[in-house]
Formats: sequence, C-alpha cells, structure tokens
Amino acid sequence: MNDRVSITVTDHVADVRLTRADKMNAIDPQMFEAIGEVIDSLHARKDVRCVVLSGEGKAFCAGLDMTSMAAGGSGLSHDARNDQGSILPQHVTWGWRNLPMPVIAAVHGVAFGGGFQIMSGADIRIAAPGTRFAIRESYWGLVPDMAGFPIWRGLVRDDVLRELVYTSREFDADEALHHGFVTRVAHAPHAAALELAHLIAAKSPNAIRGAKRLCNLAFDADARSLLEAETTEQMAVIGKPAMMEQVAANIQKRPAVFHDAE
Repeated sequence: MNDRVSITVTDHVADVRLTRADKMNAIDPQMFEAIGEVIDSLHARKDVRCVVLSGEGKAFCAGLDMTSMAAGGSGLSHDARNDQGSILPQHVTWGWRNLPMPVIAAVHGVAFGGGFQIMSGADIRIAAPGTRFAIRESYWGLVPDMAGFPIWRGLVRDDVLRELVYTSREFDADEALHHGFVTRVAHAPHAAALELAHLIAAKSPNAIRGAKRLCNLAFDADARSLLEAETTEQMAVIGKPAMMEQVAANIQKRPAVFHDAE
C-alpha cells in the first residue's frame, strides 16, 4: 500500500479510506495499485468480519485523474487478479464483491466514473443526501470498463442504465436510491456504515461469509446450483461451535464471542 489508501482494523471492522483528498480521491496509477493491494490483503484476513470503504476530504472519489492518465498512460497491469479474470482496473471494483466478508461503502461529495464503479462493488452503499453521481466515462470518450456492468445488471433497469451510460449526466442521491445504486441515504454515511459494520461483525463470521457467497451466486447462477449451494453452506455451519455460541448468546442476552472465520 502507499499514501493513496489507509486501513485501520478495530473490533473486526476494517475502516478503509481513499486518502488523496487534495484531488478529491481521483484515481491515478498509484491509487489503482493501492486499492488492489488493500483488497488482496483483506482477502487473506480471517480476523476482519466487515469492511467500510470511504473517501477522505470533500468527496468519495471524483473518478479517473485524467491529467495523470494523459501524461503517462495508464501504466497498469492487465494480468488477471483472480480466477474470474478481472484485471487491475476491474479488480478495484470487482475485488470488493469478491472479498469473503461484506463491504459497506460510505459515499459523500461525488462518486463519478471510476469512483462510481468502485462504490458499486460494495455489498451495501450508504450515501449522504448531497452526493452527486455520474457514470462519467462517455464524457471523456471512454466506456465503463471497471467491472461496473456485471454489477449494475443486478441493481438497475436496463433502460435506465443505458440512459445514464450514454449521457454521462449527473444525478443526486435520491435518484440513485430510486434506481437501486444506493442502499440508503444518511446524513453521516461513514458513521452509519461503521454502525452497520459492527452490527454485522457481531454475527457468526462463518455464517456471514457463507451468506455472502450465496448472495454472489444469486447474481447469475441457475436455481439448481443455488439450491445445492444453500444446503452446502448450511451444512458447513449448522451445529458447529460458532452457531452454538450464537444461539447461547441470544438466549443469555449477551454479546457472542467468536473465533476468527474458518
């Protein structure tokens, strides 16, 4: 990681922040690399049960730093980062979806272009009321290529997506909520995201990771595969120590105490 992204883990919640505030967290090659490294490091962590992703300063992320990209080219690796074939510019979005634990994006200011796609990779997206959004790529003569399309197809109507992609127009948090790009609107999205993350982190990490795998499969798997996956995931947790601890804690009205995810 470099000075583009910070990560702090407290009580099993990873607080990940884009830290290029002077550029509204615009994405340059170093930012691509830093986000990819954070995702890769989180993938192996058994102690992290939920992730909150946000941006420091006035914005979540203003999209690509076009000055930086124009000056030196992308300079980015196009080697696949996982077995689903995502390259680095896609990994910084798809990687959040591919993490074993839930990811909550706390969004404020603007989420344009690549920033909008990175936000989209989170399981849950909480936005401040004044946030502005745009699928901005056509404004620059580009197409969205950071894994937005395989995610958006599960969030928004086809014709709505086409209009926003073709026009690159801005839209507000209320419209984003209406279309399904945003889960909910909150005046303090980072605080709301942390509160939700700690609620999730208090659950059995094995059950939550299994539930995320099922949610990801529900994206495009056939019914037979999903039915089999439900049974597999349930058999992996039912009657196991983490489940028994969750039951005991609920009955005794106390916080559950879990070991790291298996």
